[in-house]
Amino acid sequence: MYVAITEEDTSEDHMWKLNFDGASNAIGNGIGVVLISSAGDHYPFTCKLDFDCTNNMTEYEACIMRICTAIERKIRVLEVYGDSALVIYQLKGEWETRDLKLINYRELVWDLIKVFDDITFFYLRRDENQMADALATLASMIRVNGRENMKPIQMSIYEAPAHCYNIDDEEERDDYPWYHDILRHVKNRGYPAQATKNDKRMLRRLASDHVLDGEILYKRRKDQVLLRCVDAAEAKKILEKVHEGVCGTHANRFTMAMQIMRFGYYWSTMEGDCISYAKKCHKCQIYGDKIHVPPSPIHVMISSCPFSM
Repeated sequence: MYVAITEEDTSEDHMWKLNFDGASNAIGNGIGVVLISSAGDHYPFTCKLDFDCTNNMTEYEACIMRICTAIERKIRVLEVYGDSALVIYQLKGEWETRDLKLINYRELVWDLIKVFDDITFFYLRRDENQMADALATLASMIRVNGRENMKPIQMSIYEAPAHCYNIDDEEERDDYPWYHDILRHVKNRGYPAQATKNDKRMLRRLASDHVLDGEILYKRRKDQVLLRCVDAAEAKKILEKVHEGVCGTHANRFTMAMQIMRFGYYWSTMEGDCISYAKKCHKCQIYGDKIHVPPSPIHVMISSCPFSM
């Protein structure tokens, strides 16, 4: 796999970074390299080695391959990062090279780096060199036909599971809250302009269960408990707090609706919104069939009393 770098990418005399890694296993050998420009653009390269070699030899092959590419693209300032301490410290001259198979590799690298204005080698931990390691492992594990041309790898980031994107949010029909007609009727007995006789009868029946206190509309339950009517924006915040907030228990759809009413809130599509919200919750899908709830931080619920007994 090869990603082309244009001359415009290397026209400026800025520092580039090179991360390399090699992989050797029973299936084959592969190398992976990532060139990183001063602007943060990543250019991945990977290659399968069709000859027998040790793991240290693959590390040298990876390093040499991309140093040659940097030379071809006229890169003059380069920082080289690798997770092989043996290769890095041998190239820095701090460790002696005793393996006869590696001496020629080291000499070749030293000859190549003479054309750079400044080149520095750094040891990098394996967990910080994940992309190069993944490319090398990929090349070593797959079987590649030389006549096939594999396109460059493009990596995207999904912030939510795919099934969550299949649940469409309901679009608001207008800028008024759902209780706008009820509020107007409770205030001044007014009706919508296009309301029919049946619509007026239905509106009167709905308004009989609501109470107005100043500018706040309340829904009266059968047990005479008053629930404050909220609009769509406030309902969304309430769903987040009740379901997965500080004291949220990731309750199911109907239990969540009951909790919201116990807190004193109400809107007409409460149960349907609770069902949709529970379906979108990733933790509910992961831990839904487990007897243990996911871990959550502990919060102190007892407040100190200002009066002493």
